[in-house]
Amino acid sequence: MGVILSSTLATSMPLFREKIMNMVYWLFIIGAVEFLAGLLEGFIWNISAKRQTLRMRVSLFRSILQRSIPYMDAKSASQLNAKLFDNIEKIEKGIGFEFLILMSTLPCIIGCLIVSFIVNWQLTLIMLCLIPLVIGSSFMFSQLTAKEAMNELMIYSKAGQIVQEVFSSLRTILSLNGNKFEQKRYDRELYPTRWSSIRKGAVFGIYTGWLSLMTYLVYSVGFIFGSLLMSHKADHTLDISDILAIVTLFAQCLKYFSSIGPFFQSFSEARGAAASVFRLIDEGNDASINEIDVWKEDTEAIDNINGDIEFDNITFSYPSRKDVPVLRNLSLIARAGQTTALVGSSGCGKSTCISLFLRYYEPSSGRIMIDGRPITDYNVKQLRQNIGVVSQEPILFGMSIYENIRFGKVNATQAEIEQAAQEANAHNFIMQLPDKYEAFVGECGIQLSGGEKQRIALARALNKQPTFLLLDEATSALDNVNEKIVQEALDQACKGRTTIVIAHRLTTIKNAHHIYVLDNGSVIEQGTHETLMAKEGGKYQSMVKRQQMERINDDQDDMMSIPKATEEDKKSISCVLNGAAQPLFAFLLTKLVEAFKYCLTSERHRHVLITSLLFLLLGVLVWILRFFQYTAFAIAGSKLTQRIRSKAFACLLRQEVAYFDRPENSSGAICARLSSDASAVQEMTGTRLGIICEAVALSFFGILFGCFVSWQLTLIVFAPLFFVFLIVYGEVSLRSWMTQQSGLINGRASMLVVEVVHNMRTVKQLSIEKEVLRQYSELIHQVFMLFWKPSILFSIISGICWALDAYSSAFVYWCALNLFEKNELTANDVIMVFAFAAFSMHSLGVIQMISSSIAASLSAADTFFDLFDRKPIVDNASTEGQELVDFRGEIKFDQVKFIYPARPTSVILNKFQLNIKGSQCIALVGTSGCGKSTIIQLLERFYDVTSGQLLIDGIDIRRLNLHWIRSQFGLVSQEPILFDLTIAENIAYGLENVPMEGIINAARKANIHRFIEQLPQGYETKVGLKGSFLSGGEKQRIAIARVLLRQPKVLLLDEPTSAMDSHNEQIVQEALEQAQTEDSSRTSLIIAHRLSTICSCDLICVLNRGHIVESGTHTELIQQRGTYYRMLAQNNLQ
Repeated sequence: MGVILSSTLATSMPLFREKIMNMVYWLFIIGAVEFLAGLLEGFIWNISAKRQTLRMRVSLFRSILQRSIPYMDAKSASQLNAKLFDNIEKIEKGIGFEFLILMSTLPCIIGCLIVSFIVNWQLTLIMLCLIPLVIGSSFMFSQLTAKEAMNELMIYSKAGQIVQEVFSSLRTILSLNGNKFEQKRYDRELYPTRWSSIRKGAVFGIYTGWLSLMTYLVYSVGFIFGSLLMSHKADHTLDISDILAIVTLFAQCLKYFSSIGPFFQSFSEARGAAASVFRLIDEGNDASINEIDVWKEDTEAIDNINGDIEFDNITFSYPSRKDVPVLRNLSLIARAGQTTALVGSSGCGKSTCISLFLRYYEPSSGRIMIDGRPITDYNVKQLRQNIGVVSQEPILFGMSIYENIRFGKVNATQAEIEQAAQEANAHNFIMQLPDKYEAFVGECGIQLSGGEKQRIALARALNKQPTFLLLDEATSALDNVNEKIVQEALDQACKGRTTIVIAHRLTTIKNAHHIYVLDNGSVIEQGTHETLMAKEGGKYQSMVKRQQMERINDDQDDMMSIPKATEEDKKSISCVLNGAAQPLFAFLLTKLVEAFKYCLTSERHRHVLITSLLFLLLGVLVWILRFFQYTAFAIAGSKLTQRIRSKAFACLLRQEVAYFDRPENSSGAICARLSSDASAVQEMTGTRLGIICEAVALSFFGILFGCFVSWQLTLIVFAPLFFVFLIVYGEVSLRSWMTQQSGLINGRASMLVVEVVHNMRTVKQLSIEKEVLRQYSELIHQVFMLFWKPSILFSIISGICWALDAYSSAFVYWCALNLFEKNELTANDVIMVFAFAAFSMHSLGVIQMISSSIAASLSAADTFFDLFDRKPIVDNASTEGQELVDFRGEIKFDQVKFIYPARPTSVILNKFQLNIKGSQCIALVGTSGCGKSTIIQLLERFYDVTSGQLLIDGIDIRRLNLHWIRSQFGLVSQEPILFDLTIAENIAYGLENVPMEGIINAARKANIHRFIEQLPQGYETKVGLKGSFLSGGEKQRIAIARVLLRQPKVLLLDEPTSAMDSHNEQIVQEALEQAQTEDSSRTSLIIAHRLSTICSCDLICVLNRGHIVESGTHTELIQQRGTYYRMLAQNNLQ
């Protein structure tokens, strides 16, 4: 602008029009070039940046997939998820269009400096002294912002872990009334992020204010030294037009620095986020923490392996608990083609043997050999591909049944998958589902019963056609009928294979070729069933005797805030004053130019000095205002973001369980949504909102001031701005639509990531690293393809906005020329209008540049508002409803019909009628999937009945207070869920001010106290995510202690002893019976596959297809010789 203005000063009238028109022609040419350049650079750069982040996501996921299990044990899964979600999001913003703006300013700055040297090199050298101050401050700002960004991301990852843990274990949390506890825990983790955001905002305010001060300093220094140089030059080669040109060019350079502040902040945050991402990717080359073999193809085939497995003097401690030995000098041999069984009490090291054979861990000493060859000689991937595992707690992925079974053998045909399902006795129940093999199983298989999940996991293992078969309580979740059928399938599958069986149900290993009895990590007995039974007083014999039954009726079937108004005022005042500063700047600039008209040097120096000092004062004022503006916006933005995250978390906890049965509301999708959407809102409520407000204020004052000077020029200046506004509005609308579309795909991708990271053992055991990486890559590629076509339109918009600047200037010059020739406008008027017009165009141009962020924020805000407005069918946060003073524990199902919302065509309960009197002990038995667990879910009000009534003491359950109901019920489910807290905190979960004596007493009753005392940290020992540091039996006993501490009026026992050996089962069963009898008025509802545990029940109900087919006492049902009798007879020990 300075070069153009210099043409209007000290020029004779005949040449004036020609010069201005030449400028207009050149501006039209420059506008065309800017349009093409903006179009091409926008398209090419955006596509390149999107591809880079796509590769980064895939590379990071690939790196995580090859990590070893000890590494995954030591790292928080949520922190790894945060790297894939939050960090990559920040990197994408930092290297995308915003980085392009950063880079495009460099040629502009260099060009300005070159032109300045051409005009006058002496004044330019003086002005260059200011550049180090700008560059130094920019470097310091970058370092501080990157540091704060890393801190903020680290804190958010901890909060993200809570989100994932809560919504993947929601039923347990709701049953224990843990909503408030989790809300407080989440808010506690969020609180430190507030100060991190405020510090970032304050630093950004200081930085932008400093740059503004430097801009005013440029004018002051430029005019003062320009005036001095004019005085000392005898040849008068330096004139006012040269000074104005150089000063304006330098001011333009600093304006570039100032306007790119938000983009520089994004780039600095991206640097901070990238540091940990690239560290994770680079760690992929570290052999000590990776299983690089999982990607190798050209490895030695081991299909013809003999199959002998030998554990030779193995000693092992888990890396997370190195001072607690799990295996001590253990030696055993599993012969090829034979079945070897491992038995012993919970925690004796049985499952650890399987983990070592799968090479999840390496032994501390000793070695494992296959056919005399060390296991370390084999490729990890091929070894695992030859091993089929069915574990105690089956892990399914949030996909279709077909996909879950296919994971056993990724290239399996439909026929092979159906064959595997038939062998696992799963085909019939699958075909009864509406979508059959395409039925969605829910997150971790939540929409299937325990038995159904176990059979799918069995089918997956059988589909693998493995050389080795490892069965860790493979039939623990099955009823008698299905267990017998599946056991026969397993017996058939074991033929010709080296099989290792871990069993608590000793009936399943009677025919094993060799049995090892483990205790405290060592083998204490070994032999066949017959030889071990012949050993009087032996451990195995005593275990079998506990499980033997004297008669058929004594069957021992084994079971397995919105910011304050004062802050709003501060923000608004700061923005308005910042906007008003620019017209004042234009006025001072005019006064400075006028000062050079004085002929006397002393008079000129005095006026220039006074006006320059006023410039400096204005600069200091703007610095202070910017600091307050951005700090206030940072405070408001951080508070608003914290409140949005907190309120969204609370609203999600309110939603009914059926809401989370949908694929788009899995814990992974919710985790990603809370993270990315809240960050998008934070962006626009922080520093960037300040820029928008400032631009609006500037435009308003510009129009006001411009109309006062020359309404014709003002109209020409602001007509394009209206056009820019329309373009930005259209772009924001399109980007919002794109964000919603890509959000659905990103939700599926994040769900896959979360499930994989949290179930890494299953992924490695199935050797599906390549398959899940392929699926993730395809989902990310879909997002890229969705982005590709609209990016052409965005590039055209970008080109238009770049060109508008030049075309607007051309029209202004042409109009100014005509007005000037008619003497309707003076040169000073032109300078003033141009001064604020340039600032206005530049500020609104910045808004266009951040349109993608605006769109993401609006889309995120819509998502949050939809969530806030949603009224759940069952409000988990409701405090309404009646609380019964004298609760008797009477329960009545009156003609209840129930259909899961996620499966609207499958009737689970049909005209179900059951009357339970207070203090009664009722048992429910039946095949897997017959509706037993559904009854418990209805009692906990996870769902409401479709029709009929569920009455509690004669009152409809929907009229009772929800928290009170759940406090009266004590639920112990088939698959125990623990939280990443200490053992004491898990036992006391959902309760307040629980004395330690009560926790210890509950642990004693659940037979877990002695085990806890042996741990180095005792009750303060962390259990890991979902209790991953404990065995199945240990987890279940802690879960039982948790319920016993609550002293509920109604006990709901859903296979509570399924994960225990016979010894612990007997003790815990006695504890449960004591819990039922210590309060004579306590009602108990038991779901059981082990029929021996329910012989003494007041009423046993046999369910089939959602209704009761038989009911009576144990003796009455035996005499009827119906379904119950046949269930007992099928599992009778010979």
